[in-house]
Amino acid sequence: MTAYDDSNIFAKILRGEIPSHRVYEDDHAIAFMDVMPQAAGHTLVVPKSPSRNLLDADPQALTQLIPVVQKVAVAAKEAFAADGITVIQFNEPAAGQTVYHLHFHVIPRIEGVALKPHSGTMEDPAVLAAHAEKLRRALAR
Repeated sequence: MTAYDDSNIFAKILRGEIPSHRVYEDDHAIAFMDVMPQAAGHTLVVPKSPSRNLLDADPQALTQLIPVVQKVAVAAKEAFAADGITVIQFNEPAAGQTVYHLHFHVIPRIEGVALKPHSGTMEDPAVLAAHAEKLRRALAR
């Protein structure tokens, strides 16, 4: 397996080198809006500890990360009046991983509405900011 590369975009977001619409942070993880969302409220949950993906992650880091994934999922379901939540996590290129820092996608789903393709087109920052605020309010409850 390839070693962790701390120049990946999520490592840069963690260090504050690239802006993000953060909705949650604790000692172990951050959650922020995906800039190429597949649905309104698409959020990424990322551990602060370095790991390429689930395959090389410290099991202790995972015990701290999964409750954050759950917390964000519960809040996103409420905030976006979703019928369900899709949680996705990719490991290595053959599985669809494109950013090599462990992360979970939390995607609110509405019955009968297909996911938008992960096209490479970034969402309007004002839309992301509004979605982030909506999710922050739900997380604060």
